Amino acid sequence: MATKKIIAICQSWGEFETDKDGSLTYKGGEAYAVDLDQKTKLNDFKQDLAETFRYSVDSILIKYFLPGNNKTLITISKDKDLKRMLNFFGDFDQVEVFVMTEEVVAPIVSNLPTSRSSRTTMSDAVIPAAVPVDAMNVDDPIDMGTLIEPPGAGDLVNIDGERHRRAAIQWENTITGVDQRFHSFAEFREALHKYSVAHGFAYKYKKNDNHRVTAKCKSEGCPWRIYASRLPTTQLICIKRLHATHTCEGAAIKAGHRATRGWVGSIIKEKLKASPNYKPKDIASDIKREYGIQLNYSQAWRAKEIAREQLQGSYKEAYNQVPYFCEKIMETNPGSVATFGTKEDSTFRRLFVSFHASISGFQQGCRPLLFLDSTPLYSKYQGTLLAAIAADGDDGVFPVAFAVVDADTDDNWHWFVVELKSAVSTSRPITFVADFQKGLRESLREIFDNCQHGYCLRYLAEKLNKDLKGQFSHEARRLMVEDLYAAAYAPKLEAFERCTENIKAISPEAYNWVIRSEPDHWANAFFGGARYNHMTSNFGELFYNWVLESDALPITQMVDVLRGKMMETIYTRRVDSGQWGTRLTPSMEERLQNETSKAQSLQVLLSHGSIFEVRGESVDLVDIEHWDCSCRVWQLSGLPCCHAIAVFECLGRSPYDYCSRYLTAESYHLTYEESIHPIPNVERPMQIVPTEVEYTVTPPPTRRPPGRPKVKPAGSVEIIKRQLQCSKCKGLGHNSRTCK
Repeated sequence: MATKKIIAICQSWGEFETDKDGSLTYKGGEAYAVDLDQKTKLNDFKQDLAETFRYSVDSILIKYFLPGNNKTLITISKDKDLKRMLNFFGDFDQVEVFVMTEEVVAPIVSNLPTSRSSRTTMSDAVIPAAVPVDAMNVDDPIDMGTLIEPPGAGDLVNIDGERHRRAAIQWENTITGVDQRFHSFAEFREALHKYSVAHGFAYKYKKNDNHRVTAKCKSEGCPWRIYASRLPTTQLICIKRLHATHTCEGAAIKAGHRATRGWVGSIIKEKLKASPNYKPKDIASDIKREYGIQLNYSQAWRAKEIAREQLQGSYKEAYNQVPYFCEKIMETNPGSVATFGTKEDSTFRRLFVSFHASISGFQQGCRPLLFLDSTPLYSKYQGTLLAAIAADGDDGVFPVAFAVVDADTDDNWHWFVVELKSAVSTSRPITFVADFQKGLRESLREIFDNCQHGYCLRYLAEKLNKDLKGQFSHEARRLMVEDLYAAAYAPKLEAFERCTENIKAISPEAYNWVIRSEPDHWANAFFGGARYNHMTSNFGELFYNWVLESDALPITQMVDVLRGKMMETIYTRRVDSGQWGTRLTPSMEERLQNETSKAQSLQVLLSHGSIFEVRGESVDLVDIEHWDCSCRVWQLSGLPCCHAIAVFECLGRSPYDYCSRYLTAESYHLTYEESIHPIPNVERPMQIVPTEVEYTVTPPPTRRPPGRPKVKPAGSVEIIKRQLQCSKCKGLGHNSRTCK
């Protein structure tokens, strides 16, 4: 049977424009058709595109939209991504593909398509999807004689001669002559700035307002000047006069040409839009490599801030959009919960979001197990994100609810738990894995009936290490933490006692600390809930990485980025799981097969009724009627252990009939059955729709402190840090030089 081909409409050299509903539309450029099928390799596809658009193969970026979603671009970076796109569009005859490039490569002007608009500049040709940048605010006209150089020396960067020539090749034709047209004065000013960089001269404005722009060469007596104004009855800007001859030759200022941080911000604007986590050090490196401009860290940081403000709008206004944003979430995703709270002075306090698809997926297909954790935010007004994460049947991260709050306090946690209960109201007893802080512990006990609270083992180990610091050596504390972990994972009382006795041998004080820390909340030998061997609350590391990538955005945009990530994940996992042919999810199927291989060497003896004795390295009792084994692996994991499987083989029964239903492919499909829908008008500032009750929400008083933020990783961290130890007296906290 022949493989079905799909026609890829490959487009480049155009621009993305944002529509009123928040969706993206690609305008202009060239388009070519390429045949694709499941056998197509990504490298071959890139080779075709490189020959078609005259790009370097290594620099090509390929993106596309998911069906029905024109807000989020998906990147193709490997063969699996290409096949996934073909699966998404399996029922279609064609797919739109957008071709971009990471590098700045200057094509020969004579090779450019002759059909390009007269307003198209060389920079448009070499940087696909470039959007005109507001280099200056046309609402604030610049006085006569204003120069393009900024007033502050701290905002300046220099271009060396050799790199300057590279920029010249790229930008020397951004101004072509009389009758050249532009969409706006901002676009014209940007082209003029690049043209001056390329030709090595400085200019100053004689007229600069909403109706006309006149500029002349800065050098005294030089006749170069340009005049542009609005084309009558249109919104286009047209060059009316251009005296293109220089008598100064720009020699006096070539070596000292300066670029403002605002100009650098305009250069990185599009890359920042595609990669919100674009780091200042990478900005400096890219600008140096591509344009020959040397930036220090603070200059790159300020340029990024300017570009971010241009892209995202006002951080302050985003807080005032929160009420409308909550309404739109519940309108576009019926059954969702979105609520917010403010202080008496109307400053923002907290925002809770739980999408209907997340609520339904948790109730229908996930284990009654939730991980509660928090992560700091590093946006302009800081704050903290609280999250409730579930585990799907394949041990994948499934976000159920999250909240942005002004601070990590007991009161905010109590509020979060109350809202969580209203969202996931269920008769099933839920097991929580979370920190053991007093406020959260009491809130869970009060709000969720019959719930089990498993203390996060990572937080417990950090507390033990902190309380013992200064009393024991690094090695002694490391061993005690290892013994604590072993005691927590020990399935039986005897093993737990063995591990705690090891701690007692090192320090009776540490042993007493462990016994007083309520082992019935964290040790497998005593804990009454079902954690499925998940012992720490930072299970949702994937979700917290999404937060880290987007937490610098204004609050509404950050939440919408998280929504987009969740929407894409749900769609992708639903499509991928449609190819499964097993009763269990892949990871659980692999675990069951491992236990089955261990069962081959075990001997089974009938004891009485449904109880069997299984002999191997140890002797264990299996009760198949109550799904119980004395090794406790079956109870802790939800999958039959090797002892139980040995019994099933003797009885001719299938081990699949004794697996937790939450680990089956059927439950996995139910988890991802519902979809999260897009929310319009988030990427650009929204106009507040008048309602019966007007809400005004202002930012919280907390502002980001100066300097680079210290990011705490969301994943596991090294708990034990080595202390100084004196080589003379063996004391801690000092060395031999300072020993007294």
